[in-house]
Amino acid sequence: MIGHLQSNKVKYIIDKVNLIHSLDRLSLAKEINKRAKAKDIAKDVLIQVNISEEKSKFGLKKEEVVPFIEKILEMENIRVKGLMTMAPYAENPEEIRYVFRNLRNLGYEIENRNYENVEMKYLSMGMSNDYEVAIEEGSNMVRIGAALFGKRTY
Repeated sequence: MIGHLQSNKVKYIIDKVNLIHSLDRLSLAKEINKRAKAKDIAKDVLIQVNISEEKSKFGLKKEEVVPFIEKILEMENIRVKGLMTMAPYAENPEEIRYVFRNLRNLGYEIENRNYENVEMKYLSMGMSNDYEVAIEEGSNMVRIGAALFGKRTY
């Protein structure tokens, strides 16, 4: 499940997706845990981090991530599999390399804490215009829909 997830939609997707890419708040974590428990499953998630702190993007601030993880450690039906971020758009992807580097470094910090049910298997970062820089900085999951299907028309 890619994209912002409303808590009231969790019941519709909990047993239909393998990985939720956008866990960004405690209320959503509680709902995912509750719905996964009811289905007797463990749900894999990525924590969405707003490294650039853009007002238009969802996600936790970098300094909120470790305390957030520590709050959800007791949720037995959630397994953190990594982190996700979206960098600001830039004509020159080098201008936003810092976003990807900062997420990678945060992933290292979390991995070194050896939390149970938390691993940094995935760093989901990079989109059609910047995925090469993201991969250079450690991304192993990119979102390149526009490169494959063309720009969205609204």
